[in-house]
Formats: sequence, structure tokens, C-alpha cells
Amino acid sequence: MKVKRMHHVAIIGSDYERSKSFYVNMLGCRVIRETYRQERASYKLDLEAAPGFQIELFSFPDPPERPSRPEACGLRHLAFAVENVAEAKKELEEKGIEVELIRIDELTGRAFTFFADPDGLPLELYEEHEE
Repeated sequence: MKVKRMHHVAIIGSDYERSKSFYVNMLGCRVIRETYRQERASYKLDLEAAPGFQIELFSFPDPPERPSRPEACGLRHLAFAVENVAEAKKELEEKGIEVELIRIDELTGRAFTFFADPDGLPLELYEEHEE
């Protein structure tokens, strides 16, 4: 088997409308399709986060809480590549999103920082320049 690329990441939000607003209005993801599944009393929202990369946002009645912070066992965080971390940080802060201080990756020399979605899911901005 050879993996071609990452296709999507699935996220379950505790408040569907709040999470939908965050990913669409704050992060600028484009809605591909929104489906309400009556039998599961849940939504599935397909979002384009970047060309070729999707986020599936789900709602379920009473989902259990996720362990927080990147050091919890399981998925550590989601990282979004941006051209300029400082500019992206400023844009998020202007929208009222709290963003950590910018750090430099000691292995790559690239700037990065963290913020969180409405449910506390750790999200990273990672500077990636066109080569």
C-alpha cells in the first residue's frame, strides 16, 4: 500500500453551530456539503480547509469530552500550513481568538504557534514557504 496524501480529518464538535462558525468564518474553510442524518440526530459538514484537504465536522448528541492539550494520548493536534505565521496569528487575534506566542521549531527553523477550536482541540499554524 502507498498512501497518496491525507484526505481529511474528522472532528466532533460539542456545539455544531459554534464549531461550524469557527471553521467557516474564523478559519475560512469552504463548505462543500452539509448533511443532516435524521437516524443519528447528527450533522456531517464537509469543509475544504485547503486544496485537496478536507475537514469533516460532525455533531452527535452528548459526545464524551476529549482529553485536552497536545500531550494527551491519541491525536496530538492538527497543523495548518501558512505562508506567514505572524500575519495569520494577528488575523486570528483580530477575530478574538487567543493564540500562543510564536516559537521556532528547533529542527526546521520554521515559525509555529498554537490556538484552539471551540472545544479546545489544539490547532497549529506552521510556517511553510513556497520553495
